[in-house]
Amino acid sequence: MSSTDGLVFVAFLFIGMGLGMLVNRVDAGTLLGMGAGFLSMALLRMKKDKKSC
Repeated sequence: MSSTDGLVFVAFLFIGMGLGMLVNRVDAGTLLGMGAGFLSMALLRMKKDKKSC
């Protein structure tokens, strides 16, 4: 995992937590942030793999 992938994951996690705090559902916001973070990490890795080919 590159440092960019990890930073994107953490950023989405905190965004999700913040949005969850706004609607008083930190648990749901955290899960949505994790899902978005994992998805973005996968997309970044796919993009990086295409460049190296």
